[in-house]
Amino acid sequence: MAGIREKGPLCVGIDPHAAMMPALFGKAGPEAAAKWGVALVERCVGRAAVVKPQAGLFERWGSKGLAALEEVCQAATRAGLIVILDAKRGDIGSTAEGYAEGYLGADSSCPCDAITVNPYMGVDTLEPFVSVAEREGKGVVVLTRTSNPGSKDFQQKLIDGEPLYLHVARSLGPMIDRLRGQDTQWSGLMMVVGATGPAEAARVRATSGDALFLVPGYGAQGAGARDALAGFVKRPGGLEGGVVNASRSVAMPDSAKGAASVKDWERAIDLAITAAQAELVEAARG
Repeated sequence: MAGIREKGPLCVGIDPHAAMMPALFGKAGPEAAAKWGVALVERCVGRAAVVKPQAGLFERWGSKGLAALEEVCQAATRAGLIVILDAKRGDIGSTAEGYAEGYLGADSSCPCDAITVNPYMGVDTLEPFVSVAEREGKGVVVLTRTSNPGSKDFQQKLIDGEPLYLHVARSLGPMIDRLRGQDTQWSGLMMVVGATGPAEAARVRATSGDALFLVPGYGAQGAGARDALAGFVKRPGGLEGGVVNASRSVAMPDSAKGAASVKDWERAIDLAITAAQAELVEAARG
C-alpha cells in the first residue's frame, strides 16, 4: 500500500487493442505491443504505482504475444511497479494449480504481484491461487461485481433475498484473513468491484471488510472519480481500499493519437496519467 498511498490509487491498464495501437510503435502486432507496453511502463514510473496488463489482448498473437506480455511484465517488475495480471483464470483444482504456479510462482517468466480469477466454478477452484499467493506473498483478485453491462445477467440475480455478488463476497471471508498483510490491515485477497455500480460497491465493502478492490469502469467506461471510490473507506490520509483502473483514457488518450514523435506521445501520456491520478487523489481527500 505504500506506493499507492504515496502516488494515489490509479492503476494503469495496458491493453494493446490492435485497432488502436499507435503507429509510432510499428504495425499492430506482438512486437509493437511489447514496445508500446514497455514505453507505457516507463511513463508510469513516478506517476502511478500499479499497472494491469490485459493478457487476452496479448494472447491473440499466440506465442509471440505471450512473449510480449512477459516482456512487459518483466519491465514493470524491474521498475518496481505493482503488476496485476488481468487473465481471469478459473478451472478445477489441478488445472488451477498450473495457472497459479505459472503466474504467481517464484520462477514465473511472466512475473506479477496478483492475478484476476473467475469464481464461477466455486470457492475450491480459488484455493490453488490463494495457496500460492500465501506462500509467495502475492495477491488474488476475484471477479465480484464487474462493470460490464451484462453483469446483471448473473451477478445481480437474487438468492435467498441477496444478489449473487454479495454471496461471492461473503464466501471469500476466510481467504481475506489468510492473505492479510503483515504490515497493513488490508488483504491481498482483492475483489473486482466496478465503478459503474457505486451503491453495490458500498454493499460489497460492508460484506468484505479488509479486501482491497480493483475498480474498473473509471474513465472511458463513463464512471467518475467519486463513483470509483464508493467502496473505499475513510482513513487518516483520506479514502483508501484499493486501486482504480483506467486503460484507454490514460494509455490511449485522444491527445496521443496525433503525436508526431515518441516524445510527443510521451508528453501526452504523462499528462493523461497525471490528470487521472490527480482527480482520484482529490476525490479521495473527500
